[in-house]
Amino acid sequence: MRTRSQSRNSNRQQQQVPPTFVEPFNLVEPIENQAPPVVTMDDTRTMAQLLEAPTVGYEDAIVVPEIIEDPHAHIRYFNKITSTMKFPNVPSTSVKLMLFPFSLEGAARIWLEKEPPRSILTWDDLVSKFINKFFPPSKTTNLRNEITRFQQRFDETFYEAWDRFNDLLRACPHHGFSELHQLDTFYNALNSNDQDSLNSAAGGNFLDKMPRDCLRIIESKSKVRNSRVAVNQRC
Repeated sequence: MRTRSQSRNSNRQQQQVPPTFVEPFNLVEPIENQAPPVVTMDDTRTMAQLLEAPTVGYEDAIVVPEIIEDPHAHIRYFNKITSTMKFPNVPSTSVKLMLFPFSLEGAARIWLEKEPPRSILTWDDLVSKFINKFFPPSKTTNLRNEITRFQQRFDETFYEAWDRFNDLLRACPHHGFSELHQLDTFYNALNSNDQDSLNSAAGGNFLDKMPRDCLRIIESKSKVRNSRVAVNQRC
């Protein structure tokens, strides 16, 4: 038999309302067009921490090139990073050998992991194997052909043509073309108006100048980005 006291206690328990819990306020992802969320008193962050600007959710300004797309760019980027690291009595090439595996991912990391033990002894060995793996001879041949057959486009300014020509050279740093060959290729790829402009800047035939003078003239002219010649004046 239940007593009156037990019955009253049972009724009180049935009438009790479960407590409501408020989720902690997430400052990193604010919700627009809603009432400001409530910060609970059990939040252990300080006022200063709660009012700090968010530090996540932003895209990085520096885009690291895909390794398989351009292994030369990867090496250049890696060299820039490691050039800032100096350790007493440790050669820079040793630092590069130790850190290079951490710069790889995907297919490049798998490739390195499959290399035979103690098969890479120097930084030059590593660079050579890396480039040959992800920059096959066929790609070199294609880029060399692009450089040799380079032509200024119909609607392309002098600056744009020079910039694109240099992009091809950078994409294949082992192209093997001398500076003389590069300058001759670029000059002959230009339209007649831009060739005349170079000849005028040279005070005669542009190709009669020494290579270093030709390069200086080209670089000087390329700095004038607004030197677009009207399309109807091009030949």
